[in-house]
Amino acid sequence: MLAIFQKTVAHPPQELNSPVAAGRAAKTPEGILRAFHAAHPDDSFSATFTGGAALASVNSGRNMADHRRVFSSLDGIYCLFYGRLDNLSSLIRQYGLCKATNEALFVIEAYRTLRDRSPYPADQVVKDLDGSFAFIIYDDRAGTIFAALVNSPFPFFSLSLSLSLSSFSLRVDEGDVWFAWQSADGRVPLYWGIAADGSVAISDEQMLIKGSCGKSFAPFPTGCMFHSEGGLKSFEHPMNRMKAMPRVDSEGVMCGATFNVDAGSRISAMPRVGSAASWSPWGEAP
Repeated sequence: MLAIFQKTVAHPPQELNSPVAAGRAAKTPEGILRAFHAAHPDDSFSATFTGGAALASVNSGRNMADHRRVFSSLDGIYCLFYGRLDNLSSLIRQYGLCKATNEALFVIEAYRTLRDRSPYPADQVVKDLDGSFAFIIYDDRAGTIFAALVNSPFPFFSLSLSLSLSSFSLRVDEGDVWFAWQSADGRVPLYWGIAADGSVAISDEQMLIKGSCGKSFAPFPTGCMFHSEGGLKSFEHPMNRMKAMPRVDSEGVMCGATFNVDAGSRISAMPRVGSAASWSPWGEAP
């Protein structure tokens, strides 16, 4: 899956930008989309929006093991989902949804509930979801995005059936070697980077982001969520701020920073009701 958002829609951390211009130049959003379709010529599709967003995915038939790829939309809200949501059935009952609701539609419904009625803070809503998955939501009407990466412990009954080696596929394209990777423990990868025009690109394909964003890319931090208005925040430790960690590649060149929870820095308070209150405190000073 791939999502690209212009600076008017999303404001990624400044530290995601590499401080040096060495290495392969970053591509434009259009160039990144072309690279995605070139990597999946037979089963990829994409949608672009006048609000400054683009979403792309591959056919759901490309699922690996128990990880599902789902793209759904409802009332101007679009969701890309990749992974496994272990407690989907119980969540469907909890939210009073149709039994046929898929993972992406459930995430949209949870987002709508949070946005419109906000019975719980955003971190609690995401924390209630069990599994290993990534999702990216684009709300076209509001012009906002919401993304998260969850990697819960792999269920024992599934782990006992898995191979000790990771599952991967290999493809050679225009001189580049591309890997589609899924770890044996069921963890889902997610990466983000900065395009040539400053847009943020998010994908589960490492080589796509690495080849499209120059040195301005990094793994998306597990246990974290990203929102247009609130920025990057840990849903596992919502009262702590995030800290940028400098990252150097094998060539000794500074890349986009990774982000960890800063155990020594706490947010003073978080409102618990009201849709505006749910998002705004993410980036505020205590």
